[in-house]
Amino acid sequence: MKKVAVLRFPGTNCEFDTDYAFKKLGFDVDIVWHKEEELPKCDLVVVPGGFSYGDYLRSGSIARFSPIMKAVEKFANDGGYVLGICNGFQILTEAGLLPGALKRNNNLHFISKFQHIKVVNNDNKFLKECEKEEILNIPVAHADGNYFIDDKGLEELKANNQILLRYCDEGGNPMVLNGSVEQIAGVCNKQKNVFGLMPHPERAIEQVLGSIDGIKMLEGFKD
Repeated sequence: MKKVAVLRFPGTNCEFDTDYAFKKLGFDVDIVWHKEEELPKCDLVVVPGGFSYGDYLRSGSIARFSPIMKAVEKFANDGGYVLGICNGFQILTEAGLLPGALKRNNNLHFISKFQHIKVVNNDNKFLKECEKEEILNIPVAHADGNYFIDDKGLEELKANNQILLRYCDEGGNPMVLNGSVEQIAGVCNKQKNVFGLMPHPERAIEQVLGSIDGIKMLEGFKD
């Protein structure tokens, strides 16, 4: 059975959603407090959504210095798989494990709704169960989801197939949701073992919730 470590910071509010989703898919899950200095033996580390440290400075910028993050950085640098969802994505960019940065939404409002996203690249463990160009319906809930990267960095993302997801409408047409550069909703690192996205796949794993599209996003980590 694959083992998942879900991090927990002061202000995290999606650790139990994430725990439930991965257990439902057959994973063994440990929730790890941010003051721990070691990770349990695991196959995947998930940095979940929420408002780590209340987002009182810049989203993810304080959590990046929590003791557990040194272990996460070593785990990732050694080739371990890491997934950052929403605030977790912000933390991973602040830690330098993913390129770019997350800024305030261009409309300055918190956005919470179901949102269509298009799979841009599936040549990675995270999205290998999805089809390229597939349109998924996944909830978003963020105030600082405006992904920014400079022109040089953007070209590198494209050259290395690091752009994973883009916001779109139901028909797959590009859609400006929060001001993200080229509607980017998720990226990975060059080695394709660290992934980050603003949408919440863990909230789309039962039809009663409105979508089961999150299942195929998370199942890629089972092999």
